[in-house]
Amino acid sequence: MIDTYSDRQLQIIKTVSETGFCAIDALSEHFSVSTQTIRRDVNALCEQGELRRVWGGVEAPPISGNLLYAKRRIMNVAAKRKIALQVAAHIPDGSSIALSIGTTPEMAIAALQEKTNLKIFTNNLNIAMQASGRHDWSVTIAGGSVRSGDRDILGAEVEAFFERFEVDFGIFGVAGVSQDGGLLDFSEAEVGSRRAILKNCRTSYLVMDHSKFGRTADVRGGHLSDVDHIFCDQAIPQQFLDKLGLASVSVAVPSKVVEEQAL
Repeated sequence: MIDTYSDRQLQIIKTVSETGFCAIDALSEHFSVSTQTIRRDVNALCEQGELRRVWGGVEAPPISGNLLYAKRRIMNVAAKRKIALQVAAHIPDGSSIALSIGTTPEMAIAALQEKTNLKIFTNNLNIAMQASGRHDWSVTIAGGSVRSGDRDILGAEVEAFFERFEVDFGIFGVAGVSQDGGLLDFSEAEVGSRRAILKNCRTSYLVMDHSKFGRTADVRGGHLSDVDHIFCDQAIPQQFLDKLGLASVSVAVPSKVVEEQAL
């Protein structure tokens, strides 16, 4: 897979992922370029597995495997923004917060910009850069090797980093949720980072859009019932709520907050 895409290619991916299908002519008109130019972009994206050619245009392929951070950053943006605003409404001024890797936690830190005197602990360089722009916030970041593209740090040093603190809130996402409610990521290091945050926060916030339910990933680590609060852009499918067992987990969706108590 190529490491970078042009801005237009990223926008084509975003447009197709939001609509499910786009005609070549419609893309040409939308981006004000020739159909030949769009076909070249589309052919390159299809070769990389980002899109799939169908009669008259292109469609989004089934989601499988991890994606480039630049692509994840523009996918489901409206949903992630809703989630971020929900999270911000629950964070008071003066809080200490550990935030993990991923685009939804990054969106959450942007939604917190009106808060004062926050203490931020993270292994996500995108989050650290945003947070460091506030003079009244303190930012502490984990050390180690930076993953190119993702701009984050993973590994034993990161887990030890989060072990050194006890914060008010832990905010983290996941790659997917299995049919039995298991939390999934693409590497053991990603799981280790998330679980270290969960273990060392007083209140845990799992943030994810609806596409994560049923999405597959390789490494299991934890369960929906392990967290205190789930923030999602849509109501969580009943089959996943049923997997909470005896746990009491607060589930927040855009229009309401519902306390789901398993019987």
